[in-house]
Amino acid sequence: MAVKKLEHVGIMVRDIEASIAFYTNVIGMELKGTLDHTNGVIKLAFLGFKGHNETELELIQGYNSDLPEEGKVHHIALTVDDLEEEIERIKELGVELIDSEITTLPNGARYFFFRGPDREWIEFFEPARG
Repeated sequence: MAVKKLEHVGIMVRDIEASIAFYTNVIGMELKGTLDHTNGVIKLAFLGFKGHNETELELIQGYNSDLPEEGKVHHIALTVDDLEEEIERIKELGVELIDSEITTLPNGARYFFFRGPDREWIEFFEPARG
């Protein structure tokens, strides 16, 4: 198994700019970058703590504007070395898949979603190379 670390936690938000302002001004995180998803609907922002390249916070606008009061965490993401190999491994274990194919973001990072035992979303994430 080649899972290396907890990559990021994705939080669904209604207003990505307001959430960026909150997490930078109130929490003290710094904005590491933003992306428009290839589906043309979802906007993403990645935040972390200055000088630390560990787990990031991913803000996600566009999935659902009617967010539940009790929580907005969308998924956890785990960094992997070889996305295809890990997908084959979990298929062999009979894990329920969410995605039918790998998604590649404009920056070259790739991901694939599947479900945990309580139907929670888990993402295998392969960072952009080079």
